[in-house]
Amino acid sequence: MNWKKMIKRILPVYLLDKYHLILAYLANIIFLFPSRKLIVIGVTGTKGKTTTCNMIWQILTQAGFKVGMTTTANIKIINKEWINNTKMTMQGRFALQKILRKMVNQGCEYAVVETSSEGIKQHRHIGIKYQVGVFTNLSPEHIESHGSFENYKKAKAELFKKLTGQQISILNVDDEYAEYYKLFSAKQYIYYSIKNRSDLQAINVNKTKEGHTFEVKGHRMNVLLPGEFNIYNSLAAISVAKSQNIQWIDIIKGLASFKCVPGRMEKIESGRDFSVIVDYAHTPESLEAVYQTLKPKYNRLITVLGSCGGGRDKGKRPKLGFIAGKYADIAIITNEDPYDEDPEKIINDVWEGIVDCQIEKYKELDRAKAIKKAIKLAKTGDVIIITGKGSEQCIVTKKGKIAWDDRIVVQKYLK
Repeated sequence: MNWKKMIKRILPVYLLDKYHLILAYLANIIFLFPSRKLIVIGVTGTKGKTTTCNMIWQILTQAGFKVGMTTTANIKIINKEWINNTKMTMQGRFALQKILRKMVNQGCEYAVVETSSEGIKQHRHIGIKYQVGVFTNLSPEHIESHGSFENYKKAKAELFKKLTGQQISILNVDDEYAEYYKLFSAKQYIYYSIKNRSDLQAINVNKTKEGHTFEVKGHRMNVLLPGEFNIYNSLAAISVAKSQNIQWIDIIKGLASFKCVPGRMEKIESGRDFSVIVDYAHTPESLEAVYQTLKPKYNRLITVLGSCGGGRDKGKRPKLGFIAGKYADIAIITNEDPYDEDPEKIINDVWEGIVDCQIEKYKELDRAKAIKKAIKLAKTGDVIIITGKGSEQCIVTKKGKIAWDDRIVVQKYLK
């Protein structure tokens, strides 16, 4: 057992909270409060954070700014990019402050920080001078960790409570919980939407072969990513850009040139007559959105999915299975990240939701074998969608981490 785990087990909850807080302040002191020299944009919500952050980075870079970014999937400092292999949306306090310091040292003007409720709970946001806060959407997640959905909702509110400088609050008003985040004071509010009238509303939405076109304030946008959720992600990024007085021409060019984020609806080149896509979707809402996007485009939908363990969101497991049974033609339930739980127990929990669905379905504990099976079952015009891990670089078990990348495993078996 490492010293961090030992501290977590020994300290009572209230002292553990103080421990996290002290570390946060110490990290800021050691790295000389780097966020004070940056315009920090924080993006929070349940879904869409990572893609939204990457879109913001793309538009600001297109406009000529030097931009740093840290997300669940990837980290960028100007034009250097690497995979986030920590399995943490927000890096640990020292790692996060170190990244922000690197941004400052390399001349960045902006930092885009994906900000999670878990990170806020552990005070990783302390000392970061957020000037712009973005709310994407809210649905139940991390309930065991936070104790209740209400606590989860309140944790995300900390981002908006601590806005400084420009104090700009950007909210998706198609989400019912936007009203709650409107309660926190800001110098400027920007509301975006598809369904309701707002400051920046997408209208005249049309599907294209690869994504969507839509209009905002009379300007035509072309987004090369499928799914309504990517229109929302685009609108959030557009809202940030307009808050920073970015010209429409740079917004249009930035979005038009935007490619997928690693492990987010990432299409793996197969050289076959079927398609393979890897995505991070791990909540019932995000999984259903992915299936709804892909289902009409292909002959059959073959899905490989599981659920994470360690006491995390156990209630969603049968829901994931049910949604797979509702949309897929073939489903393979497999291992994802069991942590300290029995992976077979997790698979069986997911199976409960799919067992009565009249589709072809399998259990396969070995994730590599599950992916291999999906590829063997695929026929002309089918799509294989592998969810839950995206670009993550390991599987976490009670015995430790196993090096892993769904995309590499797919490429191996395609060959």
